[in-house]
Amino acid sequence: MSVPKILLYYLFAPVADPEAVRLWQRELCDSLGLRGRIIISPHGINGTVGGELDACKQYIKRTKEYGPFTKLPENVKWSDGSGFEDAPVGAGEFRGASRPAPWKLITDFPRLSVKVRDELVAFGAPDEVKVGADGVIGGGTHLSPDQVNELVASRDDVVFFDGRNAYEAAIGKFKDAIVPEISTTHGFIEAIESGAFDDVKDKPVITYCTGGVRCEILSVLMKNRGFSDVYQIDGGIVKYGEAYGNDGLWNGSLAVFDGRETVDFAPDAQVIGTCAVCGKSSSHLVNCADPSCRARFVACDEHAHEKCIAHGGRADASPSALAH
Repeated sequence: MSVPKILLYYLFAPVADPEAVRLWQRELCDSLGLRGRIIISPHGINGTVGGELDACKQYIKRTKEYGPFTKLPENVKWSDGSGFEDAPVGAGEFRGASRPAPWKLITDFPRLSVKVRDELVAFGAPDEVKVGADGVIGGGTHLSPDQVNELVASRDDVVFFDGRNAYEAAIGKFKDAIVPEISTTHGFIEAIESGAFDDVKDKPVITYCTGGVRCEILSVLMKNRGFSDVYQIDGGIVKYGEAYGNDGLWNGSLAVFDGRETVDFAPDAQVIGTCAVCGKSSSHLVNCADPSCRARFVACDEHAHEKCIAHGGRADASPSALAH
């Protein structure tokens, strides 16, 4: 029986010809029936793809054969997919030989997208990030989930700093975390240069994000702007949640960028989100009902098809509302 799996991964390594890598990754994923999103840049690769278990294994095996991506398996987070579509794709390759049955398409992604960008994550500072054979140069100190808890237990001034968009934090965040009022990663540089967080520049600051890739860059940007003691969580929220479930310092649900929308690390996770219309408790993230709008907000079932205020609706999707 086929098992649907989703891979979340990134690797910072110098890539000499991103366009050639894009073409190769596109062909590889098509041959394995994988769908999802992959970004290639001169700094490395960042992606989330899903498909059959054996296809995912083959993808990792083939991708690590490219010299700069040898360490990719160390940076892959596995999770369960939701299921498969009824209609399969055409026959691809399987373990180096012709596969007699076609690959199944996972339902969590509508298509495959492989693109070349200046940055793996769009902070708007491609020239500020330097990458070597061992990854990002000058970033924050990496902490395992256990080391995160140990640092918090040993210091009373540790600060968690959310490296995601405000709407993601609206349904889940670390205890007492700072959540910048931003709607895209482009807003981080302005936020940390505004002086709003100067009071924590000399405190231990633990940056966190979904799988860790955003904090690889954010921690560099923060250190370059005077934050003296910056950390990041190995494997991001995903690894921490897998380690501690509902029993650690994480509260609520995790927003993810596939058909699942949100993930809980254990049954009965705390619901910290509130509907942007009526205030009812919810961990359900939705898009503004206006097709021209990209705003996201928390909604209960009754208001899941509401528009944001900017498009004539009642949902307050502003970063300031979502961050608190």
